[in-house]
Amino acid sequence: MSRSDTHSCLMSIRSHYSTFSDKEKAIADYILSNPNKVIHGTINQVAEEIGLADSTVFRFCKRIGFKGYQAMKIALAAEFVEPIQDIHENISANDDEKTVLEKVFHSNIQTLEDTLKVINEKYFKDAVEAILSAKKVEFFGSGGSNIIALDGYHKLIRTGISVFAQADTHMQLMAASQMTSEDVAILISHTGTTKDILDIYETVMKNGVKTIGITGFTQSPLSQKVDIPLYTLSEETDFRSEALASRIAQLSVIDAIYVNVLMARKEAGKLSIEKMRKAIATKRI
Repeated sequence: MSRSDTHSCLMSIRSHYSTFSDKEKAIADYILSNPNKVIHGTINQVAEEIGLADSTVFRFCKRIGFKGYQAMKIALAAEFVEPIQDIHENISANDDEKTVLEKVFHSNIQTLEDTLKVINEKYFKDAVEAILSAKKVEFFGSGGSNIIALDGYHKLIRTGISVFAQADTHMQLMAASQMTSEDVAILISHTGTTKDILDIYETVMKNGVKTIGITGFTQSPLSQKVDIPLYTLSEETDFRSEALASRIAQLSVIDAIYVNVLMARKEAGKLSIEKMRKAIATKRI
């Protein structure tokens, strides 16, 4: 992994966490829980507290994209400011409704800001262009991710392009089997390890379908397989899983794709929106 030493330490740890070994997870957990100790400590002190060799900690720093411990420490110090700590503060049983409201909103804002930092501009542009040139676009997602897939369908159908989404996993697999090399499949899975989605990928891949993946882990099977990977970042709390928190970012990524597609279609896009507004207007009293 070749990266600049100015990238985010915390985001790198979170996005790769699922791929870490047990020892690497121990180091990651220590850094996430004790950033001040890491910033002000030496590699020897940190390694001793975790119960691992200095070389293991050093290799971990390289693993997440830094030249060494010192470079990682500098990056961590640059991003570890008090507002971030406040935003990710866990909800307490003593919090009133307004406080919970504020913490949830702040957490969502941070998720969007973190995701914006890790979105690859080229991949995002490639995704928009692939959708614009596709004969058909199909969204796929299982469980909670299917809600995001259906929202993607709800947005992109307004652009006038041919777009589809199925709720049932069997129907999704059947739809995937009918796709061609002229089509685009958008596969959504926070972990990137959901069997249903990986099965769909294998099906569309055999048909030469262009694939876009929206996932939370850069080293997941899905993100490693798809043609165009788009990543989101989120923070797990006591009351919301990481996957649940990621949905606001997934929705926003798709929203940004929708706006770009609509703008690129110019008059055709405007005409499509106008037709839909007229049709929906008949449902209002």
